[in-house]
Amino acid sequence: MDIRELLRYCDHTLLRVDCTEAEIRKLCDQAIKYQCASVCIPPCHVPGAKRYVGDRMRICTVIGFPNGYMSSAAKAFEAADAVANGADEIDMVVNLSMVKDGCWEDVAEDIKAVRRSCLGKVLKVIIECCLLTDEEKMRLCTIVAECGADFIKTSTGFSKGGATRHDVELMRRCSPENVQVKAAGGIATLEDAEDFIALGATRLGTSRIVKLAMELEREGADPNGGESY
Repeated sequence: MDIRELLRYCDHTLLRVDCTEAEIRKLCDQAIKYQCASVCIPPCHVPGAKRYVGDRMRICTVIGFPNGYMSSAAKAFEAADAVANGADEIDMVVNLSMVKDGCWEDVAEDIKAVRRSCLGKVLKVIIECCLLTDEEKMRLCTIVAECGADFIKTSTGFSKGGATRHDVELMRRCSPENVQVKAAGGIATLEDAEDFIALGATRLGTSRIVKLAMELEREGADPNGGESY
């Protein structure tokens, strides 16, 4: 797959706790240049990023991140605030304590609370696959779909593991067609990106693909200014 096509699947991501406004603007510039799907940034940077990009790039942010154990009311407020500040997409973390206790109705209500606060914006639900059994992942595929989310997402990238080929295949197989799959965490190569897309992911949470595009551009730079990567 051509790298230009791969880039359109990418939520170009910077969620480091000490990222600066200048870094976020640079991230936005890169995402616009390489035609990414969105930038995924911390909630505190959403207002500034929205003012900076306007309608040139979609703004994604994270809710209940990275642990997911905030109250549902707190997550709902976070989501509403993010949307009011200009977020186009919301990536929320499920309550993994509820998952491990088998409190499936509570898990669903937690997701629904955020869904209501999103006001029709895209909602992605992060289930943190590295902490789950396959049975729990499959159950969550059903719940995420029933709660009206747009995507189910593998990972925060802040736990002990990221996206795996096994998990993306399982999530695609166990989710209805109207729920898309986002792979995130540890996507380091073009082969990773191509494999996840082939397995059914329609979004990739990563900054590495843009960095690879930049490296290729530098290596094959056209002296006349044309794109050659």
